[in-house]
Amino acid sequence: MSTAHEGATPGFLVWRLSMKWRVAVDRAVAPLGLTHAQYSLVASLYGMQRSGLRPSQRHLADHTGLEALYVSKLARALETAGLVERTRDPRDPRAVQLALTDQGSEVTLRAIKVVHGLLRQLLAPLGGLDSARAKEFSRDLATLLDTPLDLPSEHDHPSEHEKEQS
Repeated sequence: MSTAHEGATPGFLVWRLSMKWRVAVDRAVAPLGLTHAQYSLVASLYGMQRSGLRPSQRHLADHTGLEALYVSKLARALETAGLVERTRDPRDPRAVQLALTDQGSEVTLRAIKVVHGLLRQLLAPLGGLDSARAKEFSRDLATLLDTPLDLPSEHDHPSEHEKEQS
């Protein structure tokens, strides 16, 4: 670990790594006309379509961790760019289903290759993408992502006045 990060909390390191990753992906997919958030959406959509799914915007929001309103905004922009098709779900007229267009699939495949190269670079210090250490790192990240975080209430942190009273 570099001396610049000595004593840093895990939360700070996660934040810094996520920012480093977001900036790197943004720069890498910009020549393809995508942002990192758009890439997250089309890459997830690509994987879901390969599994035979035609997800709703809500399903894609849940999968990516993005807010449903933001997914809707991204999907509209991607539709305007000719990369995504938005249609009403025949089973639920309130839901909007998403699918990649042929052009969207082509751009997404190119973006996935670029981002995969970045991932290889990022994981090289852990022995590479397929190393035991990288797999353990992925399991640890998944564990952390699955851990619920309840926002503390006011009662969890006594006010200065309450502290003085006790």
